[in-house]
Amino acid sequence: MGSQTLQILRQGVWAALSGGWYYDPHQGTFVNALHLYLWLFLLGLPFTLYMALPSSMIIVAVYCPMIAAIFIVLKMVNYRLHRALDEGEIIEKSANELTDRGIKPEKDSCSTRRKDSNGPSDPGGGIEMSEFIREATPPVGCSSRNSYAGLDPNNQIGSGSPQLGTEAVIKGDTDTAKTSDDISLSLGQSSSLCKEGSEEQGKFSSTLYETGGCDMSLVNFEPAARRASNICDTDSHVSSSTSVRFYPHDVLSLPQIRLNRLLTIDPDLLEQQDIDLSPDLQEHMPPQEEAAQKVEHYYRFWILPQLWIGINFDRLTLLALFDRNREILENVLSVILAILVAFLGSVLLIQGFFRDIWVFQFCLVIASCQYSLLKSVQPDSSSPRHGHNRIIAYSRPVYFCLCCGLIWLLDYGSRNLPTTRFKLYGMAFTNPLLLMSARDLVIVFTLCFPIVFFVGLLPQVNTFVMYLCEQLDIHVFGGNATTSLLAALYSFICSIVAVALLYGLCYGALRDSWDGQHIPVLFSVFCGLLVAISYHLSRQSSDPSVLFSLVQSKIFPNTEEKNPEDPLSEVKDPLPEKLRNSVSERLQSDLIVCIVIGVLYFAIHVSTVFTVLQPALKYVLYTLVGSVGFLTHYMLPQARKQLPWHCFSHPLLKTKEYYQFEVRNAAHIMWFEKLHVWLIFVEKNVIYPLIVLNELSSSAKTIASPKKLDTELGALMITIAGLKLLRSSFSSPTCQYVTVIFTVLFFKFDYEALSETMLLDLFFMSIFFSKLWELLYKLRFVYTYIAPWQITWGSAFHAFAQPFAVPHSAMLFVQAAISAFFSTPLNPFLGSAIFITSYVRPVKFWERDYNTKRVDHSNTRLASQLDRNPGSDDNNLNSIFYEHLTRSLQHSLCGDLLLGRWGNYSTGDCFILASDYLNALVHLIEIGNGLVTFQLRGLEFRGTYCQQREVEAITEGVDEDDGFCCCEPGHLPHMLSFNAAFSQRWLAWEVLVTKYVLEGYSITDNSAASMLQVFDLRKILTTYYVKGIIYYVTTSSKLEEWLANETMQEGLRLCADRNYVDVDPTFNPNIDEDYDHRLAGISRESFCVIYLNWIEYCCSRRAKPLDADKDSSLVTLCYGLCVLGRRALGTAAHHMSSNLESFLYGLHALFKGDFRISSIRDEWIFADMELLRKVVVPGIRMSLKLHQDHFTSPDEYDDPTVLYEAIMSHEQNLVIAHEGDPAWRSAVLSNSPSLLALRHVMDDGTNEYKIIMLNKRYLSFRVIKVNKECVRGLWAGQQQELVFLRNRNPERGSIQNAKQALRNMINSSCDQPIGYPIYVSPLTTSYSDSHEQLKDILGGPISLGNIRNFVISTWHRLRKGCGAGCNSGGNIEDSDAGGGTSCPNNNATSANEPHSNVLQGGNGNSGQGPGTGLYPPITSHLPTLGTSHSSHSVQSSLVRHSPARASVASQSSYCYSSRHSSLRMSTTGFVPCRRSSTSQISLRNLPSSIQSRLSMVNQMEPTNQTGLASMQHGLPSSSSSSQSIPACKHALVGFLGTEGGQNIAADSQSGSNLSPANNPQAKKGDVIYRIQIVDPSQILEGINLSKRKELQWPDEGIRLKAGRNSWKDWTPQEGMEGHVIHRWVPCSRDPGSRSHIDKTILLVQIDDKYVAVIETGVLELGAEV
Repeated sequence: MGSQTLQILRQGVWAALSGGWYYDPHQGTFVNALHLYLWLFLLGLPFTLYMALPSSMIIVAVYCPMIAAIFIVLKMVNYRLHRALDEGEIIEKSANELTDRGIKPEKDSCSTRRKDSNGPSDPGGGIEMSEFIREATPPVGCSSRNSYAGLDPNNQIGSGSPQLGTEAVIKGDTDTAKTSDDISLSLGQSSSLCKEGSEEQGKFSSTLYETGGCDMSLVNFEPAARRASNICDTDSHVSSSTSVRFYPHDVLSLPQIRLNRLLTIDPDLLEQQDIDLSPDLQEHMPPQEEAAQKVEHYYRFWILPQLWIGINFDRLTLLALFDRNREILENVLSVILAILVAFLGSVLLIQGFFRDIWVFQFCLVIASCQYSLLKSVQPDSSSPRHGHNRIIAYSRPVYFCLCCGLIWLLDYGSRNLPTTRFKLYGMAFTNPLLLMSARDLVIVFTLCFPIVFFVGLLPQVNTFVMYLCEQLDIHVFGGNATTSLLAALYSFICSIVAVALLYGLCYGALRDSWDGQHIPVLFSVFCGLLVAISYHLSRQSSDPSVLFSLVQSKIFPNTEEKNPEDPLSEVKDPLPEKLRNSVSERLQSDLIVCIVIGVLYFAIHVSTVFTVLQPALKYVLYTLVGSVGFLTHYMLPQARKQLPWHCFSHPLLKTKEYYQFEVRNAAHIMWFEKLHVWLIFVEKNVIYPLIVLNELSSSAKTIASPKKLDTELGALMITIAGLKLLRSSFSSPTCQYVTVIFTVLFFKFDYEALSETMLLDLFFMSIFFSKLWELLYKLRFVYTYIAPWQITWGSAFHAFAQPFAVPHSAMLFVQAAISAFFSTPLNPFLGSAIFITSYVRPVKFWERDYNTKRVDHSNTRLASQLDRNPGSDDNNLNSIFYEHLTRSLQHSLCGDLLLGRWGNYSTGDCFILASDYLNALVHLIEIGNGLVTFQLRGLEFRGTYCQQREVEAITEGVDEDDGFCCCEPGHLPHMLSFNAAFSQRWLAWEVLVTKYVLEGYSITDNSAASMLQVFDLRKILTTYYVKGIIYYVTTSSKLEEWLANETMQEGLRLCADRNYVDVDPTFNPNIDEDYDHRLAGISRESFCVIYLNWIEYCCSRRAKPLDADKDSSLVTLCYGLCVLGRRALGTAAHHMSSNLESFLYGLHALFKGDFRISSIRDEWIFADMELLRKVVVPGIRMSLKLHQDHFTSPDEYDDPTVLYEAIMSHEQNLVIAHEGDPAWRSAVLSNSPSLLALRHVMDDGTNEYKIIMLNKRYLSFRVIKVNKECVRGLWAGQQQELVFLRNRNPERGSIQNAKQALRNMINSSCDQPIGYPIYVSPLTTSYSDSHEQLKDILGGPISLGNIRNFVISTWHRLRKGCGAGCNSGGNIEDSDAGGGTSCPNNNATSANEPHSNVLQGGNGNSGQGPGTGLYPPITSHLPTLGTSHSSHSVQSSLVRHSPARASVASQSSYCYSSRHSSLRMSTTGFVPCRRSSTSQISLRNLPSSIQSRLSMVNQMEPTNQTGLASMQHGLPSSSSSSQSIPACKHALVGFLGTEGGQNIAADSQSGSNLSPANNPQAKKGDVIYRIQIVDPSQILEGINLSKRKELQWPDEGIRLKAGRNSWKDWTPQEGMEGHVIHRWVPCSRDPGSRSHIDKTILLVQIDDKYVAVIETGVLELGAEV
């Protein structure tokens, strides 16, 4: 603890005060001395020049060039040294050469060779070792490049002549790289040593491998041509594995003992000197080797092309000396900033801003800023990440330059600007006294730089730029929060462009003439465009990446052809395309809506309504916004909370799901949700724009007057204020009504004299109120956190800090006010009651875009998948559920927020979603008009003890508390007790909703060990495994190809023998059902006894059956595959299948696809690997599901038919895959209904296997709103504690549970490694257009296509409505349906029909003339006839479902010209129909001749049940209570024409003998009408299983399929469409059409499902054409 404290004091406190200089005891004297003298030089140089020279520009002229020269030299040398270490040459000199340097000349040939090897294109080969650690290289003494000497081919040390000294030049091409903490060694390329004459090829002897300690499995021989490419970039990411490559044809220079140490990768061995070898090794070491051990290593640093010097230190020393700037641009920027600091600092010094001791203090600030460019503070107190942060080094000089520039500008303004030109609220912003005060404040702030950076009040530069742009965009231009630096700049620039476009119009309008009753038209144009542009900007996301992607996809469509061999080619994330479509729809909608609202508000403004109706209009608008806002944003949200006003024990406005134990459907839309949506719509689209336009009209001329801001500045303020108020009201109208009402009351009634026009008052008060709300949240957090009756001390320091924080309460309030003004977090120091202000952050908070990358087979190496099984921990596997939850929220979050299901919300709010196992924190970042950008942070399923205590706190009920102080008198009904109400008010969170419905997956996990504990259960699994293999091989489309494959036939030749038996010891009689005890193995005969029946059945289900007898090749293939599969299972289980753990290990290995073919008898499988991938792997996976089903129905799968159908059903509805397979993630994100996997969990000492089953359904969550300042403060405290203060204690006090603030849950949701969430989503945007329920209320997006469809449908409805209205007594309510009819089931043909073949055959009799053979039809009751069309339109609508019939009808001799014309009848006679919802004709609209003939229907009885009667089986009948009679096409077309009626009747009769449910063609001859389900609650799910049998069903097969027992997981949803095949009517005389209730029941067919639904729950769509 003491050493850690000293380290923090040195590297944290002292380095932060000095700018980076501190004494490092781990470094040598040279490094510490250089740092000290350099820092003293930078401090003393400006101070000495200021004291020695007169205060003039001479100081600047001397100081700046000296700083420039020093920084240029230092940065250039530092950059070149790092380049030398990257690509330079390592020189090794032996001891004898050091003593005889210059005495013994080198041989010419060796010199020549060395010269060549020094060049950039060294062709020599050898061995190169590189250690890759995090941004550092070990010292030369232990560096892999400098840890070996020469070794000639004869294992002798040295090169060239043995008698001469050795100089080995080893060229290095690799360097450090940013990797994990692992070390990777790579033996690569170095220069070979020279010899006289030709170069000899060395060979490895066994001695090298034995003494060198190299494993032959690591040896990889490569050609020399490939070695040149083995160059690792400095910044490249390399794996942590070890690869050693030897080149046997190169001359090696490597001492064996040193190589042994290197290959062990043991730091202790590397740090040992060679003289520390054991005595035995030293005795056997030749004298030359002893001399070679004493070598000196240095790098060759080239100064000029022919001049170099030796550098005698390594990269670690260099990195300790100066920070590394990797790019040339970084070095240039550092030099420029150093010169700029020197220039601005010296200018302020000579201008006399500092006196006495403050001169020295200012020089200290200058020195700290310049020194940080050479050696920065790491980690800085405001650094957001662990490790070296390159950006933080530029913070001090940049802020210094900004402050110095601001000092100079304020001083210049105080001396040159006029005094009282612009005034607001009685304050002249150009007052010299005000400017001088601001200048002095900035001077003091600059002098306090050491303290400021030590405390961490200023962020790194990119964070500050993002924060500044975001704050200006929100508070000045009314924008939204941003998601990145690029988004902040983009949004800010868009706002500037919008203001620039509107400024010209406003300025031109203000220059025009104004009077009391006249406003220039140009100003009305400005107002219309202002509303339109504000509306468009409010609907656009700040992140332009999706927009750019959309433009790119339109201009440069992706035409790449995917590789079908790529296993990931089919895995496609649907989210990017969905986002592009949403943005495209919004842009198309904005194009139309902006034009409409621009024209509309222009028309409203130009109508002088804002001048004529004053002052009454403004008070009406104020009253309206107050009442609507109070109802919408206060009363309704409070009444819908779980504990309204913290007084009631349950919501006053409950949802339909409130009392449901398990939610089965999507959330039902309640009336108050619809009211909430419409109130918000009216408020932000009507009321607020009218208020802003009203204030613009009344305030514009006053603001632009010379007494106020004049025309130029006034036009700018009007534009900015109008844009800000409109955009903020469009985006987030939650608290706008409070601002408006307070501003009106304050400036109209209290202090009217202070008002600067209502427009500017609203503008500034909106900024003030945003800061006031933030202050309120901070104070609530502080008081809640330090309340003495509920504080939880997590450590001894907390108990110590609590009493010391009490006297500083006033300072705490001041800190809270300052933090609210700058929007900075107020964080508890180390989790205690002491609060300090952190540095400014954007709403996004976290400065790096961290999001979880799931570990699966797509991003891990194959070797690690087979051996170590990466990503097998629960957290990694469970993260997919949070990812799916993010996708569900992306679809519905914005719509649910607008429906009020999450209560009131604003930018930066934080919510916790809690269910049985999912606990996620949702951070709302950007809130726009119809869009929300959020981030989800998923916590561990099995959290810590502290997390569980806080989860209990947010899920426990408080309505059972009866306490009142110290007693328990109880509470009023439906009210909270006193203690419960008091405690709820002292929490930093509140429960909003207990039944928030969201689509997700229910997770069930069963222990695989318990399911396979006994041998019988394992035998059942093996049996299903074999049957699964047989199923997949017989259903494969490549079966014929496999049977004809000669390689397979040859490999299976032995298996084809009837007496063949496989006696592999893997097979076990306890597990294999077909085990032959006599032959001690699995024989072909025993296999056929058990499985031949199943093979024959599977083969019979093929479209093209194959021979499946005992001796067939198909049985041989199945036998071979089944034996192979079981042998692979035994091999994976290490031939210990009798052991449960081994069996589970092998089962899991096969489940994930790890098949080891270990027997030569199974190598025939390599002829086509599809057999493994498409047959054996699905077989083992399907067996697991069938084994699960076996527990529910043990004997059901004994029937081959049931088993076959079950496998087919599971194939269609169930995804079975390993959780590491990318297909698993794709299936989850694609909303597959069910998934199954076998999970191997190895975490925290556990080693167990689980069967995971996922079923998609609607989940119920509790929504808890957390004080956003509590979240920001705790996050900031954790970052400071772990990064700057380096507290690594896993049980630190700041993460202990605190139920009043949910401290543990919030802190554990931080970005890793500060927190430990198992999933952090990327920033995701949800659009309201994707919410179906919201679209039903407000309508979908407006586009040209949607408008065209709306106009066409409206025209058709108007045309039908006009047709109905032109007839007396027309039935307009039914005129919206189609024009066809369908016949009922209770009609009959006439008795003694002479031409019954017209109805019963299929051919019409064209010889019958009109009026002949009329036999009136017979009916049992008065049917209905409905369609309010003219007779001609009725005829055309009846026959338009077939072009042929339409032509026949048009050619008939009938022509109808008036409603009183006569009609001719066909020989078909009358056939009464049910009431048709598709074409209804009022009886009163028909001629009297038709009415008289149709009235005969009631007087006849059915005498014949043949003909059409059989055809009408199952069709709907009509209601007897209707006042009109139905028109069947046979009856009415019989009136209208002979040919048409005959053709229609004949066509209808063609399918009369078949039921519509069994023969789809039977429907084509009839006009079947379609319906759409609009109310799923009217569906009768269990009517088909009723024991009372209230209904008579048209078919028993339909009855069995018309209920939930047949639907399985399918559920009829709202919006589904189908056609009616039967109708039950109340009080019907026909028992088959009689409803047992007082409502009509429809039998609807939806695809292959049948649904019984009450008629009031459907919408009739018309005839099915």
